[in-house]
Amino acid sequence: MTLDTVKHAAETPDVKLPWAELGLKEDEYERVREILGRRPTGAELAMYSVMWSEHCSYKSSKVHLRQFGEKVPENDAMLVGIGENAGVVDVGQGYAVTFKVESHNHPSYVEPYQGAATGVGGIVRDIIAMGARPVAVVDPLRMGDAHHPDTKRVLPGVVAGIGGYGNCLGLPNIGGELVFDACYQGNPLVNAGAIGVMRHEDIHLAKASGPGNKVILYGARTGGDGIGGASILASETFDDSKPSKRPAVQVGDPFQEKLLIECTLEAFAEKLVVGIQDLGAAGLSCATSELASNGSGGMRVELDDVPLRDSTLTPEEILMSESQERMCAVVEPDKVGRFLEICEKWDVIATVVGEVTDGDRLEIFWHGEKIVDVDPRTVAHDGPVYERPYARPQWQDALQADDANKLARPANADELREQVLKLVAAPNQAAKSWVTDQYDRFVQGNTVLAQPEDSGMIRINEETGLGVAIATDGNGRYAKLDPYKGAQLALAESYRNVAASGAKPLAVSDCLNFGSPEDPDVMWQFAEAVRGLADGCLELGTPVTGGNVSLYNQTGEAAIHPTPVVAVLGVIDDVARRTPIAFREEGQLLYLLGETREEFGGSAWSQVVHGHLGGLPPEVDLAREKLLAEILISASRDGMIDAAHDLSDGGLVQAVTESCLRGGQGARLIVPDGLDAFTFLFSESAGRAVVAVPRSEELRFTDMCGARGLPVTRVGVVDGDAVEVQGEFTLPLSELREAHEGTIPGLFA
Repeated sequence: MTLDTVKHAAETPDVKLPWAELGLKEDEYERVREILGRRPTGAELAMYSVMWSEHCSYKSSKVHLRQFGEKVPENDAMLVGIGENAGVVDVGQGYAVTFKVESHNHPSYVEPYQGAATGVGGIVRDIIAMGARPVAVVDPLRMGDAHHPDTKRVLPGVVAGIGGYGNCLGLPNIGGELVFDACYQGNPLVNAGAIGVMRHEDIHLAKASGPGNKVILYGARTGGDGIGGASILASETFDDSKPSKRPAVQVGDPFQEKLLIECTLEAFAEKLVVGIQDLGAAGLSCATSELASNGSGGMRVELDDVPLRDSTLTPEEILMSESQERMCAVVEPDKVGRFLEICEKWDVIATVVGEVTDGDRLEIFWHGEKIVDVDPRTVAHDGPVYERPYARPQWQDALQADDANKLARPANADELREQVLKLVAAPNQAAKSWVTDQYDRFVQGNTVLAQPEDSGMIRINEETGLGVAIATDGNGRYAKLDPYKGAQLALAESYRNVAASGAKPLAVSDCLNFGSPEDPDVMWQFAEAVRGLADGCLELGTPVTGGNVSLYNQTGEAAIHPTPVVAVLGVIDDVARRTPIAFREEGQLLYLLGETREEFGGSAWSQVVHGHLGGLPPEVDLAREKLLAEILISASRDGMIDAAHDLSDGGLVQAVTESCLRGGQGARLIVPDGLDAFTFLFSESAGRAVVAVPRSEELRFTDMCGARGLPVTRVGVVDGDAVEVQGEFTLPLSELREAHEGTIPGLFA
């Protein structure tokens, strides 16, 4: 006679269970007992603990994230929005594009190579699960002080992990950022994004419908690596006194994932799949509960049938394992044979582990015993919802009053020249080619723009030239000064970067990286950033398709700067009309679009020259951003500009330096009337770009700007082999290149 573990749990209410060790609070454990009407079994406790973790349930952020759905209307392009594995937008010609950004921050600090590699693997599986072929990845990174010894441990491992996994998958890495700041020393941010392409009719969703349909687990075997990895590791503040918060990081196998991609896409092509879910954070606990709750509601799973790498794993460990390269498909019975044939063809292990039932319970069995009997919705969707207390920090006013505009400025032309060199050589402004050269940016042959361009761009139709562009941005220094404006500045910069390359911005994904939600100061930062981003998306008409929240990026009392990373996806009808950043032709006229003001709060200049953070970030004018984008897109489409570069960190001099070095041409700059040379070069006023205009197009271009009401100022010409600011200084390109390109290899090579 077999023991019914669920029945035994009901008969033994006083058995002590390790709920605290698994990350549950006492009131959360009592809530589980209330839902079940009894104590949970060990397997049920494992499932609730990982699914109700901060990383999986968004329990501290849900109340604020609702604004993205409530405030921002979906535009005509939106096909799938928040709530699925990734958002999907219509880009025309029958094509749909899915994209998303997620975090793998804590695992990447513990084990940089595997943490970053499996971050790429996880986001790519989210894209596959929507029915799309992955076509590119991006990697926004934030590291500690560039000179700190531990940064030399973390960054090379992270870059090797991203490159190793993405390169093996054959996916070009076309965008991202690398920012250094001491605030990230104990909590580096490794955000990973991916883009996939499909036809409209190929969209798939995560739901298990149809009683009698089979549940098939396929991909790698389940092992002990990453048990509770991302789900629990990312849900607590780092504390060396709690080793239980540092479980084994997942181990990735990109070659297995490549087989998984091809296997899955072939099954999709033959219409074999009813519903699908990747196994990421929370593993089988997530896949089974989400598929069941999003479908008809009932599922029976035989845990004995799960292929294992380690036969000693307990059922709880099997349910919590975050072993990589695994997916779960729901398949009609008469199509199971063909599905298994395709898996065998691609050398992918596949096993029927259960079936959809006509009930409303998720039942899981082990050695003939029923070890789980739950309403799947209570696991996947009905976790705790916290309205965490938050309040404007007491130190915020003093921080904003410490005005960066009052810092000592260069006293003469020699000091100005010296500070320009210091800026372009600083780790945050220096060339990142040491990183990007480790990534294959052009594999598959469809990459038309990649780092260090303003946005990455991929061709998705060779015949028509249809393409998509993506940019990711986020300035934690701005957000520390004002999280509402900081989030909007991140959105504006990403939007501007996409437009500067000639693509029309369509939609947004985000990765919101913050400290502990149990700190009211941090929760205020989070609430303000979400409010700012929602308001900004409403004004720009760019809906949020999905994203990720990463909390507990904090060591002890030290939280990271609030870092909302915003990804904007855009579409371009013909990639041949794209706009690069490089100044390539002598005689091109340089025009500055937008208005320049004395805005140095949170600026690169204040950080590099003075080690200062204080004051107010630049003003945000989203109506102006929208107008600037329209001008940049029209000018690109109609051949009025040969190059464009947005102005952001480091101001005009940073942008001009990058464009000159990229194209191998110098520039002569003239300080406009009404501006001093310092403000002209270093201001970080938003809503600006510098463009290179052929002389033949000058009148047409300036007339268009004037007619639309966009300020436009001629500031120079492409000429010679130096950057010259007339009346101030000359910097040969050779000297700029040595300063700009030598820093990162000098630190990490």
